Amino acid sequence: MKKVLFTATVDSHIKNFHLPYLKYFKDNGYEVHVATNGKAKIEHCDIKHTVPFERSPFRFNNIKAINKLKTIIDKESFKIIHTHTPMGSVVTRLAALKTRKQHKTRVIYTAHGFHFYKGAPLQNWLIFYPVERILARYTDTLITINHEDYHRAKKQFKTSVEYVPGVGIDENKFKFKMTQKEKSELRKSLGLKDTDFVLIYAAELSKRKRQQWLIDLLKSLIEQNSKIHLLLPGSDSLGGTLQKYIVKLGLSKNIHYLGFRKDIHQLLKVSDLAVSTSAQEGLPVNILEAMYAGLPVVATDCRGNRDLLMDNLNGFLLMLNDDIVFEERITELINDKGLYRKFARNNKNEAKKYLLVNTLEQLSDIYKQAKP
Repeated sequence: MKKVLFTATVDSHIKNFHLPYLKYFKDNGYEVHVATNGKAKIEHCDIKHTVPFERSPFRFNNIKAINKLKTIIDKESFKIIHTHTPMGSVVTRLAALKTRKQHKTRVIYTAHGFHFYKGAPLQNWLIFYPVERILARYTDTLITINHEDYHRAKKQFKTSVEYVPGVGIDENKFKFKMTQKEKSELRKSLGLKDTDFVLIYAAELSKRKRQQWLIDLLKSLIEQNSKIHLLLPGSDSLGGTLQKYIVKLGLSKNIHYLGFRKDIHQLLKVSDLAVSTSAQEGLPVNILEAMYAGLPVVATDCRGNRDLLMDNLNGFLLMLNDDIVFEERITELINDKGLYRKFARNNKNEAKKYLLVNTLEQLSDIYKQAKP
């Protein structure tokens, strides 16, 4: 039986983004293996391997991970290995050096946003760029999900480079109806009224996502208009500091940290505007899903965001630290219903290009390619 291996640093990456692709291989007669640093049960996975991947490139466990994964790969003789996440892909490609030659295993790497990008810290370029450039030689196909990464890899890396715009929007997750009563009840459970104007930023709390910057600029807006609220669903990598900061500023009635949620699609239905203040993205799922839900978007002009948004056509793209203009654009969308409807309509149409069915078709073509 043909075998395929998916690797990533953590279980959540596979579970959140790649289950449809595991199913694709199952449906096409493959035995599906997954290797992560976790023990979660993963749908459509036949055999799960726990490998001690670490996110930091400086952790000794990554040496152990290379050795353990190499043993697995040499034993199983996979036809295809599809690797994800920066350190997961480094470990995987090093572990697969032998099998690429002996068993003609095809190694595919999806870069969900290189750590080096326009405006990235110098240390990112010094550490990650040389590693990716070297390992590109041991990658049969490198998949990039935004145009900046694609053009750089195409020009500077010696491997086959493909552009696939993200992991795809699963439209089945949006195939539900909410009555006005259900929307009101969900809003009420979140401490919201029907008359409130609700912003949503669905993302992990982190320095890169810059939620604190957003909170600072919203303070004056909320003081002027108490009906403005912000929902912050997502896991917390900042140790609770942001929640304390919200309380310190006296904004806990208007800024709602919701923690990890499984009902993001319902939350989008009761929101009015999606925002993103991220410093950089690969291709942001939170914006894609907000677009498909028909929300206008106000976001920072960074890699990934600019792939999805066209300023003044389906949202606003703003300079990274331009808090005054960010406030003005939010206010403009609150007050200008015609502009709001234009952005909402354009986003619904634009998001159709990113549906899972289209992305799966692109990846299917890549999977079927012969090994170089």
